[in-house]
Amino acid sequence: MIFMDDHGKTVTTLKGKEADKIIKRIEQASTDHEVQLILAKVTGNFKRGNEKDISKKMDGKGE
Repeated sequence: MIFMDDHGKTVTTLKGKEADKIIKRIEQASTDHEVQLILAKVTGNFKRGNEKDISKKMDGKGE
């Protein structure tokens, strides 16, 4: 079972085959950004701005 929390509040709980599928996708992700996108999609926070690539901001090439 997977509990996804944000600031101490559970936002999503996954279990069974769904949890196994997400764990496998996270393990296969090659970057932290890919993991962030997977989790954003699972929690329903996709396309709300939280899936931006922070590495671009860190090297001065971002917005």
